[in-house]
Amino acid sequence: MAERMVGLKAPHFEMKTVDGEGQAFSKVSLDDYKGKWLVMFFYPLDFTFVCPTEIKGINSQIDAFKKLNAEVLGVSTDSEHSHKAWINAAHDQGGLGKLEFPLASDMTQKVAKDYGVLIEEEGIALRGLFIIDPEGILRYSVVHDLNVGRSVDETLRVLQALKAGGLCPIDWKPGDDLL
Repeated sequence: MAERMVGLKAPHFEMKTVDGEGQAFSKVSLDDYKGKWLVMFFYPLDFTFVCPTEIKGINSQIDAFKKLNAEVLGVSTDSEHSHKAWINAAHDQGGLGKLEFPLASDMTQKVAKDYGVLIEEEGIALRGLFIIDPEGILRYSVVHDLNVGRSVDETLRVLQALKAGGLCPIDWKPGDDLL
């Protein structure tokens, strides 16, 4: 059974990244997101089938995330070099193309383990998505089977609900009354 994480301080992380241009390598840590909302999502592997649909879907809505003062970080257990190759690969070879957010490398699998999404026997992460508030508190966690992609619209709706500052009933949307 998974340990409770929502409502508690998010596990600290430090990872190597490649920028969305697929050019520059860097490092990122949870501390880099102080004062901002962070939408961090794990995906199983580069150069696969469902993962690019999610990554491109999130990328297509990046302005909506930015309007909500939220940064996005994609994470897998692949290397930052694999991420770079995936971003730069031709579309007909499964390439992602330019992204508006970095991809992080969790090759040690520590971050996936800390967030409870590591499939240890395979060395990959489940499709976990986490929303961390500006104070570093984990406010939302959803984990999907490897075969099922996540909803960008639902992620944005939950982020908006968390920022609304009240009780949000089922299917709440911005402009709806709070309880």
